[in-house]
Amino acid sequence: MISYQTENVAMPRIKRRAISSWIRKVAQSYGKRVGELAYIFVDDAKILEVNRQYLQHDYFTDIITFDYTEDQVINGDIFISLDTVASNSEEQGTSYDEELLRVIIHGVLHLCGIDDKGPGQREVMEQAENKALSIAPQA
Repeated sequence: MISYQTENVAMPRIKRRAISSWIRKVAQSYGKRVGELAYIFVDDAKILEVNRQYLQHDYFTDIITFDYTEDQVINGDIFISLDTVASNSEEQGTSYDEELLRVIIHGVLHLCGIDDKGPGQREVMEQAENKALSIAPQA
């Protein structure tokens, strides 16, 4: 089951059924099934709080993914700062909707085993994001 929640922000205008179907399709392309995924849309203050409390990082970010995956079933809590998504879309010159979809699928790709911290891994993640975005529904 995929759930969508908010804390301190309004729910973004997304077609939840279409997005959920897309997430399942992307996971399946990596040989994974979706178990329990919770998307929690928050503001910058909340993402900073989560980052400090659970990761001991003292900075803003667009997404934090907590991975509870077991075998081939992806499970997790995915916190997304809508404030940072908005500022990233301005910085990148992309639409807010495109940036939101990119971040939504970024968390799923992490749960599917793609990392983006080591040498060359960021490029691999960007390629995976672009491939997934090519089949994404309209937000």
